[in-house]
Amino acid sequence: MLKYILSVWLLLVATAVSAHGEEGANEAEGEKFNPKEVIFEHLGDEYGWHVFKWSIPLPVIVCDEEGGWHVFSSARLQDGGEYEGFYIAEEGDYAHKVVGRRADGSEYRPWDFSITKNVFALILCALVLCWLIFPLVRWYKRKPMEAPRRVKGLMETLVDFLYKGVIVSVLGSHAKRYAPYLLTLFFFILIMNLMGLIVIFPGGANLTGNISITLVLALCTFVVVNVSGRKHYWKDVFWPEVPLWLKCPVPMMPVIEFFGVLTKPVSLMIRLFANMLGGHIIVLVLISLIFIMSALGNAAMGGTTVISVAFAVFMNTLHVLISFIQAYVFFMLSTIFIALAVPEEGGHEKAKKIK
Repeated sequence: MLKYILSVWLLLVATAVSAHGEEGANEAEGEKFNPKEVIFEHLGDEYGWHVFKWSIPLPVIVCDEEGGWHVFSSARLQDGGEYEGFYIAEEGDYAHKVVGRRADGSEYRPWDFSITKNVFALILCALVLCWLIFPLVRWYKRKPMEAPRRVKGLMETLVDFLYKGVIVSVLGSHAKRYAPYLLTLFFFILIMNLMGLIVIFPGGANLTGNISITLVLALCTFVVVNVSGRKHYWKDVFWPEVPLWLKCPVPMMPVIEFFGVLTKPVSLMIRLFANMLGGHIIVLVLISLIFIMSALGNAAMGGTTVISVAFAVFMNTLHVLISFIQAYVFFMLSTIFIALAVPEEGGHEKAKKIK
């Protein structure tokens, strides 16, 4: 089994090396290889999906200053192209974004609702999640007394572990109410993490390494926690059980508690973002070393290639484990934050009954 896993990762990393081949070829033709530019290009968002030397065009949907809507293919904007007064800025405040050109030649940023690489990858991850969950639901509707196998069996094992091991034990009688959100959160993050490790289409989008996406995930938990908060939750925030001099006349503890309410989603956002982005950067740096060392000759490049690929395989394999851990940590902390907002008396005993 181990040799098959290693073979797959070697293939994926070899694909990553070949994906950088165009940059290496350009360097051989006299253009200096820029590792910073290449790394941030692969980590950033795009208006098309690049696969080796090809590009899969995606829809560009923008609204100009006069309220007019424009829908066209991103292929029209490739290689510095301009269409209907819109183009992709090369530099400035709007670098790598679609901008419009006014009559006087100045540029402006339109309302941009384009299906970029990250948006398309989010849609793909949502479809994969549906493909994994809905067959399991249909199975239990048709065969409630039979155990599923293969992918459905694996999903059942994970759902059972997360529901009984974490959600029920932490939330008690509230488990059924919040389980759909929490389970969806875990599997959606896990799929995004794993899809980001696949270096070719339909993977390769740096979703959880994008702070705007982790921000939205953290805000979802923030909204669920604070909307679900009971009176004791808000009492602990604005009038905690501490000596009176810590609350009045200077509301020191209420300010600290309120600040804690705001920092919880920030910690969720930063933890997931930093861990996933760091893994991507390490692998890209290792691969970039091959082309950096090529300037020293074929011998140096050959030795660097072996070492870089070996370490990249190791880091990618380690990153699979990190993908599971980070999805579980985000899920577990979200469960705990909800439990702090909606605790109950005798929750442990009720949890036993729910099981």
